Amino acid sequence: MELRGWEEVDIILFSADAYVDHPSFASAVIGRTLEAAGYRVAIVPQPDWHGDFRDFKKLGRPRLFFAVSPGNMDSMVNKYTANRRLRSEDAYSPDGRHGLRPDYPSIVYSQILRQLYPDVPIVLGGIEASLRRLTHYDYWQDKLRPCILCDAPADILIYGMGEKPIVELARRIADGFAIGDIRDIPQTVFLADDVTPQEGDIVLHSHEECLRNKRSQAENFRHIEEQSNMMHAQRLLQPLKSATTPNGYPSGTCVVVNPPYPPMTTAELDASFDLPYTRVPHIKYKDKRIPAYDMIKFSINIHRGCFGGCAFCTISAHQGKFIACRSKESVLREVKQVMQMPDFKGYLSDLGGPSANMYGMHGRNLNACEKCKRPSCINPQICPNLNTDHSKLLEIYRAVDALPGIKKSFIGSGVRYDLLLYRSKDEKANKAAMEYTRELIKHHVSGRLKVAPEHTSDRVLALMRKPSFQQFHEFKHIFDRINREEHLNQQIIPYFISSHPGCTEGDMAELAVITKHLDFQLEQVQDFTPTPMTVSTETWYTGYDPYTLEPVKSAKSQQEKLAQRQYFFWYKPEERRGIEQSLRRIGRPELISELCPYTPKPYENNRTKQHSQEPQKEKRGRHRRHK
Repeated sequence: MELRGWEEVDIILFSADAYVDHPSFASAVIGRTLEAAGYRVAIVPQPDWHGDFRDFKKLGRPRLFFAVSPGNMDSMVNKYTANRRLRSEDAYSPDGRHGLRPDYPSIVYSQILRQLYPDVPIVLGGIEASLRRLTHYDYWQDKLRPCILCDAPADILIYGMGEKPIVELARRIADGFAIGDIRDIPQTVFLADDVTPQEGDIVLHSHEECLRNKRSQAENFRHIEEQSNMMHAQRLLQPLKSATTPNGYPSGTCVVVNPPYPPMTTAELDASFDLPYTRVPHIKYKDKRIPAYDMIKFSINIHRGCFGGCAFCTISAHQGKFIACRSKESVLREVKQVMQMPDFKGYLSDLGGPSANMYGMHGRNLNACEKCKRPSCINPQICPNLNTDHSKLLEIYRAVDALPGIKKSFIGSGVRYDLLLYRSKDEKANKAAMEYTRELIKHHVSGRLKVAPEHTSDRVLALMRKPSFQQFHEFKHIFDRINREEHLNQQIIPYFISSHPGCTEGDMAELAVITKHLDFQLEQVQDFTPTPMTVSTETWYTGYDPYTLEPVKSAKSQQEKLAQRQYFFWYKPEERRGIEQSLRRIGRPELISELCPYTPKPYENNRTKQHSQEPQKEKRGRHRRHK
């Protein structure tokens, strides 16, 4: 501040992540966006929340407001596994150290700031707050929680990708508006006790009703997901009938969720990515490793949004289903910046997005898209209005690969093979899909292509909103054929999930048999973790499918979850006994010989060999004596 001649700053942002000045890190994007809008911004990464709170006091009070970002990942997912065990490292902390962020930093940081500066506005943002904007199930506390503003004494919450709402909010406060009077900015959430429903508002079941009746929570979620993914959404209201919040609101408070902004235009997204990021961690982390940065150091993000609508995924709840694309020129500018990095060797680790091959895709008739409520454009069937042409993406790949100094660009993001297999009435799009598939396999795979069939049971896949496993078979056949034709020796690596709602031990046993026959020993596997604001989590907690309200059973206890997970590792000797017991218990003993074939022990082989050398007559005599 002294070097810049600043006596105060306009906004102070507290982040639970280490500071990396890169467009993949939330605090850097928000800080650079506010800076470009003319505001003086200070960022305090991973403040010490113990003791005298000196990290929260050292910069004094901001002119406009405090901003709180819990980081790129939900703090609880970042710290704990599905079995609630501590992860091996914190990917967003120096040297992967644990203990540099509290659980639920949105709540902890806000409470400290409210205690120290009771009159300064506090704004929440980031994935943790975004996905807790209404009543939600918290897996780590194992209970239903209200909007996070009931626990975090902040004034307003920004959900989703926050560039546009944070700049508008800063402008309003700078113009003299009181934070409590700012109620119309899209993509914001606030609490109020004087809200009258307007025409078009959707009034959800109250938090207390959801506590009493799980079906009410399931009914709520359908509205929440639909409005998160609509071009022109409605305002959501949720009463908190008996809650007294940290902000002092009395009984009768209501959570108000304003509709999101329209998707960013290409020009707006380019402007965000073209900000003057240094693309490196702050110098305070010299000689320290930040695992998440190592992963994306030489990668390029080319779009936002995902219209896959996978039931267990939070992308659409946070970014929405509509694809916002960068221009080819903006992508090339960033690639050239990466090429100037001193340790760049000519290889881009990823040239993708939330889903690798959705760039440039949108509805052919946008008027139909404006009225659409479907959370997925490709499930249960690919929408005939969706333009699945991969031509623009091929242009990006070829333009990047043509740059002198680029040896190879890999695609590390997940590829939707159902889009590659789809055949529409548009022959140009069909031809581009086949061309893209060969280009991908021939030039952009680093020896192993990761795809996500997630399961083999079509019944479970329907609950996941994923395509039939038959499509994986088809894609694998194409993958193997192109490898033979191009004289390549590459592998396809599938991802699978156990314990998803609706999945049984029998489903997992069949998954093990099917993948064994395909000659896979699975590596990329995951036990389902219920995270806030996904269809799968609401189904897991409530026991109902939010769209059909039909009952769905789930594995919930650790014993049930481990019983399913063990089937991933049928090839490990230590798992065989448990698998045999499970197969007998569920009435599938015929699969034991498939998954756990009997292997003679060494001493049994020796005895067999010795017996074979005995005269046949003596063998028969021994047999009679034994009888």
